Amino acid sequence: MPDLQRSAGLPASAVGDVTIAVQLGFIAGTLVFAWLAIADRYSPRIVFFLCSLAGAAANAITLASGGEFLGLLGARFATGFFLAGLYPVGMKIASGWYDRDLGLALGWLVGALVLGTALPHLVRGLGGDLPWQGVILSVSAVSIAGGLAMFFLVPDGPHLGAGAKFDPAAFATIFRSRDFRASAFGYFGHMWELYALYAFVPVVLAARLGSDGATVSVWSFAVIGAGFVGCIGGGYLSRGIGSARVAFVQLSASGLCCFVSPLMFLAPLPVFLAFLLFWGVVVAGDSPQFSTLNARFAPSGLVGSALTIANCIGFFITIVSIALLSRLIEAAGPQYGLLMLVPGPLLGLSALKRLAAKRV
Repeated sequence: MPDLQRSAGLPASAVGDVTIAVQLGFIAGTLVFAWLAIADRYSPRIVFFLCSLAGAAANAITLASGGEFLGLLGARFATGFFLAGLYPVGMKIASGWYDRDLGLALGWLVGALVLGTALPHLVRGLGGDLPWQGVILSVSAVSIAGGLAMFFLVPDGPHLGAGAKFDPAAFATIFRSRDFRASAFGYFGHMWELYALYAFVPVVLAARLGSDGATVSVWSFAVIGAGFVGCIGGGYLSRGIGSARVAFVQLSASGLCCFVSPLMFLAPLPVFLAFLLFWGVVVAGDSPQFSTLNARFAPSGLVGSALTIANCIGFFITIVSIALLSRLIEAAGPQYGLLMLVPGPLLGLSALKRLAAKRV
């Protein structure tokens, strides 16, 4: 984005706007895929493969925009749309292989998602003078490789079954379940923080590291990719203390990071970087456990609808938090803007505490 902003004369707020376009595309894609029951009517690994190709193409079409803002937003929307055939479908593939220990399986799956989220930063950081067009094409190539790996190396699992169909009229019914309400609202608080932080990690790092783009990109990869450790570690811990307690502890830690973030900008650089790495671990580590809890407490017969609705609400929340954080950082700087993330974890913890006490 910094390279694209310079070459196309885009404003600072474009980082938030472009990220929001991806989120909107993902919401639209999730609804369409759920409404048409795509992953139930066809082999999910084939859906994953085809969406990895379509997503790679949509990502590459960014180059055709020539920096024109509406074209750029359209390409990012399309990329987000096809991501709906990767992340949720990947969870379905995992559930086809794991009847037990789903929390651990999703820990590995979301950990892989986190590394994938971080990978473009590493491509840019290690690419030296690689222009932004080269980064875009490299990411598309990696997407195609992932789709090929899924198609040729991962057959459909023995527990794979047809999912419950999406029914938007189920909205009122699913939230009558007290346990599902607790896990869903905990997840919503988590989502308020997660993608807003991810979108602005490079901005936060640049505030301390300066204009060295390669260094900022490598550290962005490290901070976001650290979530892999939180996801995997949380998955193993969930087998002993339960998914709710793992999510509660990690959401508490990430909420504390939001709260003390202004002080960390005054700390020595090694302390600042260590703080961001820790935040990267805990901000993502609760994500697979929330997915596990939402699946476990969704009302019987409405699992597909419940997960789709929770997913869409969660990603809509990210749009609001990213937009607000973008404007706050532009007005007050990253050192104070990150305080805006505090309410998400606080509200999420309030909703989740009852489930954490039950050790589920």
